[in-house]
Amino acid sequence: MASASDDATVRLWDATTGSALQTLEGHTDSVMAVTFSPDSKQVASASDDRTMRLWDAATGAALQTLKGHTGSVWAVTFSPDSKQVVSVSNDRTVQLWDAATGAALQTLKGHIDSVTAVTFSPDGKQVASASDDRDGTVRLWDAATGAALQTLEGLGNIGTLSFLVDGSHLQTDRGSFRLHSHANNALPQPTHSSEVFVRDEWIARRNVNLLWLPHEHRAFVTAVFGDVIVIGQSSRISMFEFSF
Repeated sequence: MASASDDATVRLWDATTGSALQTLEGHTDSVMAVTFSPDSKQVASASDDRTMRLWDAATGAALQTLKGHTGSVWAVTFSPDSKQVVSVSNDRTVQLWDAATGAALQTLKGHIDSVTAVTFSPDGKQVASASDDRDGTVRLWDAATGAALQTLEGLGNIGTLSFLVDGSHLQTDRGSFRLHSHANNALPQPTHSSEVFVRDEWIARRNVNLLWLPHEHRAFVTAVFGDVIVIGQSSRISMFEFSF
């Protein structure tokens, strides 16, 4: 297991015993995100110091420092083949990097506010990024060329983002959304597997607001399955089940 901290370090742990394995030092500000490569050979970390660092997961040795963002780096992840890294920042950009050399490959521009989450498609051909702009926007990009492919608006503030295995849906902490290759700037409808979702201070279904959430009930994190939604607050968890 890997963890990130405000103390500017990354720590590696034995997931079975809980024992500390490595302390990775080098960042000069809070570490915002950390992830393993799919082949488990590297760890990538993103920091408020505007850099990403790549580490050897077995030895903890520093491998690369990736510089190019002009703001805090909020999220970082590897491509499915572990050969590329993608990062997002409050400088409004998405950046693609060569994981072996640390070379910058693409800078993807189009968001107009902080970019908060990013993921590769299962085949590694697309990148999806989420931003706070336009009431929550997801942009799809061609990972090879950097070309903008699709923009989905009005999804709410998204903290987590991933593709389903077949690449046809995006799973977020606001629900699961079907992708349509022909749609541009269109609000996707939640799929049947995730009819309800949280959008700002509302629980919504098919983009119709259902239930207003008082401040003390608003979500830090959410999980959705069918018509059941679980909302995590600072000190409690609330569960709602809807019947339609």
